[in-house]
Amino acid sequence: MQFPIHTKETAPEASRATLEVTAKKYGFVPNLFGVLAESPTAVQAYAAINKALEQSALSPVEQQVVALTVSATNDCAYCMGAHSAVAQMVRMPDDVLAALRDQRSLSDRKLNALRTLVLAVLQHRGWVPEGELEHVVTAGYSQRHILDVLTIVSLKTLSNYVNHIAHTPLDAQFAAQAWKAQAVTVV
Repeated sequence: MQFPIHTKETAPEASRATLEVTAKKYGFVPNLFGVLAESPTAVQAYAAINKALEQSALSPVEQQVVALTVSATNDCAYCMGAHSAVAQMVRMPDDVLAALRDQRSLSDRKLNALRTLVLAVLQHRGWVPEGELEHVVTAGYSQRHILDVLTIVSLKTLSNYVNHIAHTPLDAQFAAQAWKAQAVTVV
């Protein structure tokens, strides 16, 4: 099945305002938004969650740790390329980005606790063992952080699955960060 990648001009009327805002924010309409625009509900929901995350207790780097961990685990090449570019824009350390792209543990103890929580959420489908939750709290995260993690997991699950079904091509703006899946390890 071929999904269209809409522009501001070809999108359904109810999706156009969201694409306008997206184009102003990013300087272009990423292909994911173009695909989501086929459904005004989907594109508006995705944009609204992204907007809400501007109030997250997680730093921009921490948010990208979550997004990249979900996307690597779900084998989403589009989101890995896009979020690797965003991670560089928010000044994620190169060694952290490389480890996330290779699905390896992080040398930063706090960020690795966050990565481990995300893996536990995914592996246990939200039924995270109490020890995993205690580990992330011991590392310095609060219940608010955990809820923000779940919000990003939900957002990235939506985008990862859309990209799988639509075979969304990576935008030229993210091409330098193209990614191919590695052997998946859940640690």
